[in-house]
Amino acid sequence: MATRNPRKSGSTVGTKGASHVEEPPASAVTLESKSPVVDDAPVKRTQAKSAASLPVENPQISVVIPVYNEEGILSASVSDLMYKLEQSPKLDLSEFEIILSANGCKDRTVEIANELIERFPRLRLLQSDEPNYGKALRQGIESAKGDFVICDEIDLCDVDFYERALYRLREEGYDMVVGSKRLERSFDKRPPFRRFASSVVTWMLWLATGFEGTDTHGLKAFNRKRLLEAVRACVVDRDMFASEFVIRAGRMGFRVTEIPLEVIEKRAPSINLTKRVPRVLRQMVTLAWVIRVKKGA
Repeated sequence: MATRNPRKSGSTVGTKGASHVEEPPASAVTLESKSPVVDDAPVKRTQAKSAASLPVENPQISVVIPVYNEEGILSASVSDLMYKLEQSPKLDLSEFEIILSANGCKDRTVEIANELIERFPRLRLLQSDEPNYGKALRQGIESAKGDFVICDEIDLCDVDFYERALYRLREEGYDMVVGSKRLERSFDKRPPFRRFASSVVTWMLWLATGFEGTDTHGLKAFNRKRLLEAVRACVVDRDMFASEFVIRAGRMGFRVTEIPLEVIEKRAPSINLTKRVPRVLRQMVTLAWVIRVKKGA
């Protein structure tokens, strides 16, 4: 069978025609920093801390962030996320809960997270004993209390994505919004090797499952009640759970769209990429068997 690269824009996500790539107008994509000017930053940060320290009762939005050995950036990242949510003109911090899903941490990540909970009561901590990204993400999704769930990364915490994704979920009726690093209007500043690896994985997913989108791993937002059945149908975990989740959402007929991302990481990957390759290949075979052969979802 001839092979090809998935299209970088204008492609269908999934195989049932239920989803598509939608690139928003230029005004919807922000590539410039939203950090406040230095002069008034101390005053604003004091206000943000006061608002973020209020307890959350009935969150409408749950942000799930898997963390593994993140003691170096955890405190600064969470504090900055709370501040950006407070400052956003399009979001209401009182609607949010933030879930840190720790998986097999061997450093001070859990200790620091518990200290942060004392400062930010809208923060919750989940723990598992093994370093398993997919399991941590799934656990966070299943324990989320919000109507909408945003899956983020601790080295990104992209509030601009929250704003654009929630608009598409709430106002345009999409079931899932995927932040794609590979759309033509995305701004991906990761090292060349990592960008190449993303392209290879997407091509392999097309080959294994028929996936026609541009990205599956990373930021995504979705309607929790509608998508829980797709979460529970997933058969792989670790590195490929997020990919299977997106693929199943499209194949099950949910409305899925992609939007461009700005990606500037704060640190190198916490797990060596080359060590993940054998596991990813095994999980690719599993997905191909379940979806192509057994016709699952």
